[in-house]
Amino acid sequence: MIEVKDKPAAGQTIRLHDIDNVLIARAEIGIGAKLENGLTSRSQVPPGHKIAARAIKQGDPILKYNVTIGFASTDIPAGTYVHSHNMEFREFDRDYAHAQDYQPIELIPEAERATFMGIVRDNGQIATRNYIGVLSTVNCSATVVHKIAGYFTPERLAEFPNVDGVVAFAHGTGCGMEMTGEPMDLLRRTMAGYARHANLSGALVVGLGCERNQVNGLFKEQGLSVNARLRTFIMQEEGGTTKSIAAGIAAVKEMLPEANRVTRTRVPASHIMVGLQCGGSDGFSSITANPALGAAMDLLARHGGTAILSETPEIYGVEHTLTRRARSREVGEKLVERIRWWKDVYTVGRDAQINGRVSPGNQMGGLANIFEKSLGSSMKGGTGPLMEVYRYAEPVTQKGFVFMDTPGFDPCSATGQIAGGANVIMFTTGRGSMFGAKPVPSIKLATNTPMYNRLTEDMDINCGVILDGTATLQETGKVIFDHMLRVASGEKSKSELLGLGDHEFVPWNIGVTS
Repeated sequence: MIEVKDKPAAGQTIRLHDIDNVLIARAEIGIGAKLENGLTSRSQVPPGHKIAARAIKQGDPILKYNVTIGFASTDIPAGTYVHSHNMEFREFDRDYAHAQDYQPIELIPEAERATFMGIVRDNGQIATRNYIGVLSTVNCSATVVHKIAGYFTPERLAEFPNVDGVVAFAHGTGCGMEMTGEPMDLLRRTMAGYARHANLSGALVVGLGCERNQVNGLFKEQGLSVNARLRTFIMQEEGGTTKSIAAGIAAVKEMLPEANRVTRTRVPASHIMVGLQCGGSDGFSSITANPALGAAMDLLARHGGTAILSETPEIYGVEHTLTRRARSREVGEKLVERIRWWKDVYTVGRDAQINGRVSPGNQMGGLANIFEKSLGSSMKGGTGPLMEVYRYAEPVTQKGFVFMDTPGFDPCSATGQIAGGANVIMFTTGRGSMFGAKPVPSIKLATNTPMYNRLTEDMDINCGVILDGTATLQETGKVIFDHMLRVASGEKSKSELLGLGDHEFVPWNIGVTS
């Protein structure tokens, strides 16, 4: 487990661990600036970036939070700017020590647990939102599902105030792909996860008719059945584009009165399942927003809820901090197996993030490679035990802190989490990602105050207060937890107010396109 200070000490730099050989610049540092312990800056260092706390010899590990994030590619004098130009990414041995540090969660007594105002479905599922969904089996029906959903403007939905909207879930695959195997299984379980999602009061599935992802095959394989809540249309059988759009609109009109009859009732916070995301990260992500979100998820787990950490390439290099907390060796080995699949099968010979390179935005924010990004990314899950590991879009049934194998691409990762049952997305960002993920609300957490102030229409919570010294990490975690309860109860997040989330349904396409 990575130890995080509750409140960084004041000064021009931040020391994250006594053993670290780098400091983090709190703000812009100029050449000749006097720093801690008589250190003088030899470089200009941007906010959130690293500066050598002492001389580092070529080949020595670069330590941040006492975790190796790379190796010096040359001798680095004390006070020198440390980034991708003088540190290298390479493999190193990690002790997985499966379940060695496992400690069961201490649940809050049931009578004292938090609650929120949720929507209770007939099958016992608990929803945080109330949409009608229109899903395409194949890209060829994508326009049709968007036309159906687009008909239901706010004006046309005005008489149905309890319906949050009609949303299309279109994608770029479903044909020209493998008929059997994991790629098709993955697409179908993603679609089924959305069709069954608690946040949809009803759903239409629209196929073309000649695609590989046939409606009948999807329903048979995933145990779905046509009923008043779940309907299907085949464009070639309906008579083409115009007739399919008209039939879909008519079906949604029939569903709306029933969908509008929902009411919110008080339910335990144990019904909240959070998908954890981060994008556009910076050097402050591991100091403010990510550990603060982790503190909120520790709290959620104690209230009986679920937090899903994902983005497998973005835990690579620190996965041993998770396997140590696994509830069993079997759970830990599931995580290692997913990491090895990424490294040894999926990304061999490719310029992919798990092979070292991070995005230009991450680089500009102060993150030199994937090890450094992973250090912060893993903190979102908190400090509790790792209870289970899931494949992409598998239904999540285990409470507490769990992991789902997904790419680091946020829309694709969140799609898998939502298909697995997530009913809230929490998204940390240091650069300012703009993101929504219907049919669930997305809450954005800013890592630093300047960015929060610049992008207030997109950011929900400013975790930069930890860096500013006006709030502690634990206090901010409680703010995040309380805000999550309000949003789960119906309060609109910033991304919802902006209408984001109509185009972020992105099932992971891992197979051959032919």
